[in-house]
Amino acid sequence: MTTKDLRFRYDPEQPAYALDGVSVGVRRGEFVAVLGANGCGKSTLAKHFNAILLPESGTVLVEGMDTADDSKLYDIRQTVGMVFQNPDNQIVATVVEEDVAFALENLGVPPEEMRRRIDEAMRMAGIYPFRERAPHKLSGGQKQRVAIAGVIAMRPDCLILDEATAMLDPRGREQVMQTIRHLNRDMGITVVAITHYMEEAAQADRVLVMSAGHVVMEGTPQEIFSQTERLRSLHLDVPQAAELRDELVKAGIPLPEGIIDTGSCAQALYELLK
Repeated sequence: MTTKDLRFRYDPEQPAYALDGVSVGVRRGEFVAVLGANGCGKSTLAKHFNAILLPESGTVLVEGMDTADDSKLYDIRQTVGMVFQNPDNQIVATVVEEDVAFALENLGVPPEEMRRRIDEAMRMAGIYPFRERAPHKLSGGQKQRVAIAGVIAMRPDCLILDEATAMLDPRGREQVMQTIRHLNRDMGITVVAITHYMEEAAQADRVLVMSAGHVVMEGTPQEIFSQTERLRSLHLDVPQAAELRDELVKAGIPLPEGIIDTGSCAQALYELLK
């Protein structure tokens, strides 16, 4: 997926652009995290990837298909699936497996193929044991994994998560992130995660940082999160391990750069004590 000089305004009468000349690329099989303060344009960008929104100018290509081409809309929506912030808004059925089947029924998938896809998607999302349960009786993390299963049953090449863990408790967030890592690493599904949780972004292959409709930083998690002062100037946090590393360095403890998770922080401290 690529965007080239993407510009978009919600109100053409207003001068301010929600996206102002954004050019980014996401490679097949990649896990990209998109960060930024509220109102920076990250959710607006996400909605351009599967043509919920269309550019005012510039282009968005999904596997070579232009999102502005009406005749490609069905194929684009099949290629790119979206999971939103509130799972309750995406769940429509009273039984988990019926909810996962909903989109496939609308697509006219044959019954035998549908059964295979539903079971596979529920196993991939880790909710197969709950297949006969009522969604409203599940936890927030389990509901979000039902929503993810409903999307991946459609066999998308790319999964867009628009603040998909924002309403979950820490356990629910970890459950969903385990599912996402599995889909990305083991199943080869491209993942674009819009998030404000730095620990989630630290697990990505690449991080984009947005501010006022522009991409202002881009790189590996180590490259991005080692620039703690710049991130703070953009009103963003850094992973707690990176913050701890900075404080220890200030206190005179010589730790290497690029520490962004608790494992690498613990390893660096262990090396010092040997």
